[in-house]
Amino acid sequence: MNQSKPRILIVFYSTYGHIFQMTNAVAEGVREAEGEVILKQVAELLREEYWDDSVRKAKEMMKDIPVADPRKDLKGIDGLIVGTPTRFGNMTSQMRNFWDQTGDDWAEGTLIGKPAGVFTSSATQHGGQETTIVSTMLTLLHHGCVLVGFPYSFKEQMTLEEITGGSPYGVSTIAGGMGERMPSDNELKMAKDFGKHLTAFARRLAS
Repeated sequence: MNQSKPRILIVFYSTYGHIFQMTNAVAEGVREAEGEVILKQVAELLREEYWDDSVRKAKEMMKDIPVADPRKDLKGIDGLIVGTPTRFGNMTSQMRNFWDQTGDDWAEGTLIGKPAGVFTSSATQHGGQETTIVSTMLTLLHHGCVLVGFPYSFKEQMTLEEITGGSPYGVSTIAGGMGERMPSDNELKMAKDFGKHLTAFARRLAS
């Protein structure tokens, strides 16, 4: 690893743009910690005929972000951050589809010893944020990753001033039942701090 610039892959899926906003904040944190951001979105499985105007608007914003290649993009990185919305307490099928194609890297041990963390979104406060993060971590553990959470030293997750995401497992945002709520300043700050936190881990593990 180039110790002055750890290469951090952020692989994400976003339907309505909430995770995309969080992704941009995470990436900002990686850069502030002097890491190199590799930004990829996983392939869409939802047929375009089912997209509504909100989905189309979000997809337009993300159109220039390359689609992740599950056979190539896990190689040569120093850390990994996964961003996925919640689907019934688990990662989305789009994100699952990506990881289900990474068997070669699992067999080769590509990610063994690499720090990895997860961020998510859900419609409600108790809509599966923590289970989505933890269940995604199971896949990362099978790959041999060193899991990085979000300790309580990041006190924004403890605020009582607003409804907010965030947990010791990873950062999150609450989207609202109709996706009407975009990430708050508090959630975006946590996302940025998470990017910085994991990048610092990547540097220490390689030293």
